[in-house]
Amino acid sequence: MRKYMILSFLLVFVLSGCLPNVDDKDEVVKKNSKTEEKAIIPKYQISESYYRTLTPFKPSSVRGMVVSNLNNRYDSDEFEEGLLRISQRNFPTDTYIFQEGQYINKKTITGWLRRKMTSGQLQEKGLKENENIGLNPLLENEADQEKNPIYLAHILEHDYLVKSEGDTVKLGGVSIGLALNSVYYYKLDGAEKKVEIPNNVIESEGKRIAEELIGQLRKIKGLESVPITIGLFKQQDKTSIVPGNYFAYGTAESGTSLEWNKVEEEYVLFPSTEATEKHRDDAQQFDTFKNNVGQYFSNYNGIVGRALYINNELNKISIDVTMQFYGKTEVIGFSQYIASLIVESFPKYATTEVNVNSVTNQEALILKEPDMDEPFVHIY
Repeated sequence: MRKYMILSFLLVFVLSGCLPNVDDKDEVVKKNSKTEEKAIIPKYQISESYYRTLTPFKPSSVRGMVVSNLNNRYDSDEFEEGLLRISQRNFPTDTYIFQEGQYINKKTITGWLRRKMTSGQLQEKGLKENENIGLNPLLENEADQEKNPIYLAHILEHDYLVKSEGDTVKLGGVSIGLALNSVYYYKLDGAEKKVEIPNNVIESEGKRIAEELIGQLRKIKGLESVPITIGLFKQQDKTSIVPGNYFAYGTAESGTSLEWNKVEEEYVLFPSTEATEKHRDDAQQFDTFKNNVGQYFSNYNGIVGRALYINNELNKISIDVTMQFYGKTEVIGFSQYIASLIVESFPKYATTEVNVNSVTNQEALILKEPDMDEPFVHIY
């Protein structure tokens, strides 16, 4: 029997890691330096993969900047989701409670994203010397942009709270994501130009920026001694249809010394030469899935998959199938067929998501998690 669910409920279920049941909750008092605010921690946790989240939701003051500062939607989504995975290494989901960043304001992040400036440049912009906090390289001549690209595109903060005495919660740790450019776009004499940044330079500059940033973070009230983890994210170019990935993270338990660790994650496009060369078995399974779709529904326009590999093992694959539909019953029949195919075509240990689209709209969502015997199917 196929299961159907409302998409909005699914999104809340997946992203917040909790059910909206007001009777199943713990009430706590969240203390800060000025006031005491009542907040709710849901008792229910659907899996170890998701953090519980304080309600009512308290957005970060820099909300929305990640979309405008990164090159594409795929990067902005993975920049946030990947930081959650990295955070679990130091802040387990059964102990820590997630909250959007509350300590770094928009003005500070905007300052960090700037270039270093000369005294003359500071005067031109009406800035003081103590506001020369840019983490990107100094640029004295516009013609030197290729030699001095902007490496840091965005900074993301996640806060992790722990319960303490007297039904209160306090800050237990912070994760910071640094989005780094693999391609730098700039204008010179009215023409757009770009420079590709080698991986070794991305890593060395990312670590340099992180080492400088940790010192700045320790100056912020409340962050003087809590554990801070900084993840380095390589974002793709503007035209990429697969997201970038985190490749390293460093943790400072209390001071400013970061202990670095490598992250073995990458996204691979299916079908592609890279997929065939690196993951031949998975590439063959994808081709079989694609051929089976084409055998029974010849009016499809395209099938593209984006697979996340962690430690060289398939973790999840998201597939977009675009069809030309002529009626709702055709959508239902096709979605049922796809649901049966993904059970047979992809490993049980990986998350499989299929988005069924027409030329103008999304028509269906099919999702199978590793612990599910049957996929969820939602027809829009």
